[in-house]
Amino acid sequence: MIEYLKYFIMVYGGLFAITNPVGAVPVFLSVTHNLSWKERHEIARKTALVVVITLTLFALLGEWIFRFFGSSVNAFAIAGGILLFKMAMEMLSGKVSTVKISSEETEELGEEVVTLEEVAITPLAIPLISGPGAITTVMLYMGNSHGVPEKAVVMAGVLAIGLTVWLVLWSSRGIQMRLGRTGIKVLTRMMGLILTSMAVQMVINGIKGAFGL
Repeated sequence: MIEYLKYFIMVYGGLFAITNPVGAVPVFLSVTHNLSWKERHEIARKTALVVVITLTLFALLGEWIFRFFGSSVNAFAIAGGILLFKMAMEMLSGKVSTVKISSEETEELGEEVVTLEEVAITPLAIPLISGPGAITTVMLYMGNSHGVPEKAVVMAGVLAIGLTVWLVLWSSRGIQMRLGRTGIKVLTRMMGLILTSMAVQMVINGIKGAFGL
């Protein structure tokens, strides 16, 4: 039981660092500044739901994706580690990673929101929170899990991240008031540092597995 709890903490911690829901608070507030509290709550709920659905689909289909493209977990770990390292470098500078969201999409955030569903799905859920880095990580966690219990722990981690995203976005105004933009940037840099070590470890594990070291 203790081992599964430790594994859950590792999965949740890794996904939290990559999704960085606190770092999405300024973006969330910018696209919902003219909406009512009820509408912002609805967007937060739908964003969290889309994040869970997206990560769950890739977690469950990861094995078949590997087979379809003739890839392996080790090759994916090396590629994913490089991708996460690039994201981490940008997070260390306090920026929203361009791996997650492009400059064109950032500019569009200032435009009028058409529907709640659209802004919840993109850019908030995809690619800002559940972007390529989170998708890559959850696929690797699932691919490296042994047996049903460990895979269930990964899925529990995904659900926990979804709940965290909902709570963070729902409390976005309070978080920004307490942390401020500077505090959010500091937290983003801290997450970037954690993500850097994870990325390096992913590449090391991928190389070891690929060459049987």
